[in-house]
Amino acid sequence: MTENALYLIKAFILGILEGLTEFIPVSSTGHLILVGDWINFQSGDGKVFEVVIQLGSILAVMWVFRARLMQLIRGALTGVPSEVAFARNLIIAFLPAAVIGAIFIKAIKSVFYHPGVVVVTLVLGGLIMLYVERKTHHTPGDVPGAADDTASDEKASAHTLEQITWKQALGVGVAQCFAMIPGTSRSGATIIGGMIAGIQRKTATEFSFFLAMPTMLGAAVFDMYKNFGVLTQHDLSGIAVGFIAAFLSAMVVVRAVLRFVANHTYRVFAWYRIVFGAVVAAWVFTR
Repeated sequence: MTENALYLIKAFILGILEGLTEFIPVSSTGHLILVGDWINFQSGDGKVFEVVIQLGSILAVMWVFRARLMQLIRGALTGVPSEVAFARNLIIAFLPAAVIGAIFIKAIKSVFYHPGVVVVTLVLGGLIMLYVERKTHHTPGDVPGAADDTASDEKASAHTLEQITWKQALGVGVAQCFAMIPGTSRSGATIIGGMIAGIQRKTATEFSFFLAMPTMLGAAVFDMYKNFGVLTQHDLSGIAVGFIAAFLSAMVVVRAVLRFVANHTYRVFAWYRIVFGAVVAAWVFTR
């Protein structure tokens, strides 16, 4: 097998991994850093590769939500109150990470992009998810925090996208800032942030998907603009393969997640983060 073929296979693996993990709260960036290290994936600029294949994932979610997205755009442009409010909330939620990212992203990448950081954020994020699920979860006929896995959360004040307030949107936006640290999970931070703010679990998940569109598109365009000139033809071929793989796998995951959260909590992902973090810790500190 030639070196270029092996490079493309590794890019394909990472693309599939990106699509599988981007929209579940386990940290796609953390997984990409760790698995990329394990398989010795080397690109001219690995961070650009990561951002561009994330673009494949976000285009997948835009395709899945294309009808609702067009409804939002038409409604916002024609002054439909509910759609104007939804668009306003997306802008409010988008701005904190956009501002922080534009100012500090280079420093964040230089300091936090390390397997040891991923270990800490994986475990800490899992513990926070368990705590929030316990505080917000309610089972009919049982007490809040009951240890089953059905997704009934009557404590929420916003059960649809249209019911989300600007204050709740701002809370989600602030939570998204923490996702710049690898291992945190953008979807995990925004979904849990939404639940803390009083948004119903499935609605928080849908809002997180919509918020990903401007956030990840902006990050991809910004990084490509800054770094496109340093990428080689070798890098571009890997990016293309990873992009396609991420798009296809994310298409499957987005639909599956929406079905899952309608009837389940996020506890299984919280425990996965904790166990995976422990496994990674053993690998990091013993190699």
